[in-house]
Amino acid sequence: MSLNIFIFCASAVLLWFGATRIVTSAALIARKFNVSELVIGLTIVALGTSAPEFLVTVNAALRGHNDISLSNVVGSNIFNLGFILGLMAMIKPLVSNRTIVYRDGVLLFLTTAGILLVSFTGELGRLFGGGLMALLVGYLIYLGIKRESPGEGELEEIEGKKASWRDGMFLILGFISIAAGGHLMVTAATSIATTLGVSSWVIGVTIVAAGTSLPELVTCLAASVKGKNEMLLGNLIGSDFFNFAGVLGLTCMLKPLTVSPEASSGLIVLVGMVGLVLIMLRTGWRVSRLEGALLIGINLLRWARDFMA
Repeated sequence: MSLNIFIFCASAVLLWFGATRIVTSAALIARKFNVSELVIGLTIVALGTSAPEFLVTVNAALRGHNDISLSNVVGSNIFNLGFILGLMAMIKPLVSNRTIVYRDGVLLFLTTAGILLVSFTGELGRLFGGGLMALLVGYLIYLGIKRESPGEGELEEIEGKKASWRDGMFLILGFISIAAGGHLMVTAATSIATTLGVSSWVIGVTIVAAGTSLPELVTCLAASVKGKNEMLLGNLIGSDFFNFAGVLGLTCMLKPLTVSPEASSGLIVLVGMVGLVLIMLRTGWRVSRLEGALLIGINLLRWARDFMA
């Protein structure tokens, strides 16, 4: 048991390190080839912070652990909107705007609701996965054509820096770190679940989800310290959408996922969480400290309920 906990913690560190290296190194390389900051923000940052979810989800699916595969994505999204968003709001109230609420927020809500409806069929198949991927590609194309404000998605970590051969090495190292961390996390999580006598779904939707959400937590803390509310909210909402449309979509295309009753229940909670966050973002166009505390409380209660079930 102690060894599995150590392996799990080590895998979380590998995931965090890998995601950090991927974001920074890939952004520097992209800049060298004159790729715009907007494209960097919408693709590389999203890929980097969602890479742990992707590797863990795909790894679990290919090894037949469907519950961990789906619960990781669902749990990560709930963790992002519950604990991370709530914590950021408690540190400093978050100011929203119409674009975040009516475009990005509504899109995330409709995507989540759509996945919930399809889950009632008992399977998320390849055709549905292809639909999610098409939605993601269409959204990125729309944003590229729309040409958002130049500052959106910028990475201060690469300001004044130029890419070198080391960044190519760090990029490869980042993906190796992510792959190793994802494999170790699934192995350790499965063993911990067996030892504790709880389901793989519970471990996946709580502990694994928290572990794979480390990049989002670190990114949001950095954005909060620098006073970048839009980047913070955009990262969380965008990451959740990317998790579903990109991570879950590609996973379903590789291997259809069987949906358990626990998974459908988790999706219902997530739909409610997304709806609640949208209401908070719209009322007064801000998320207050009290509302942040409420989101954290809901997340903790959900964890307690999952472990006691």
